[in-house]
Amino acid sequence: MANNTVIRILAENNLKITPQRTAVLEVVLSLDTHPTVEEIAQYLRLNYPHVPIGTVYKILEKFVELGIIEKVKTDDGLMRYDAVTENHHHLYSPDSKRIEDYYDDELHNILDNYLKKKKIPNFEVKDFRLQIIGTFKEKK
Repeated sequence: MANNTVIRILAENNLKITPQRTAVLEVVLSLDTHPTVEEIAQYLRLNYPHVPIGTVYKILEKFVELGIIEKVKTDDGLMRYDAVTENHHHLYSPDSKRIEDYYDDELHNILDNYLKKKKIPNFEVKDFRLQIIGTFKEKK
């Protein structure tokens, strides 16, 4: 998400652009590993030691609420944060704890068409995200 979009979203919700919010956003944007709150806090301690862990949690939750970032829960129960909010899926390896964004329009269209045809009783599908679990192979 572009910085001017984030600034607009914060302004529309009467939230100031504080140094703490800026620092947390910079970390989430710079770490493309879908970091956990602990990883974000660890990075902040090195570069922005003035941001307490409680503030990090509050900022992340507010960013999720506003759609600036998304939560990604892995198979092992870890909550991670993703700065990519456009429609995509995830590849996840429980062995390495590695998670990567996965884009496949064909797969998305197949699932979208299936869910439009096959109605789930007493449930309205608004969105869907896949987490494909496996093992990453070393690149040759």
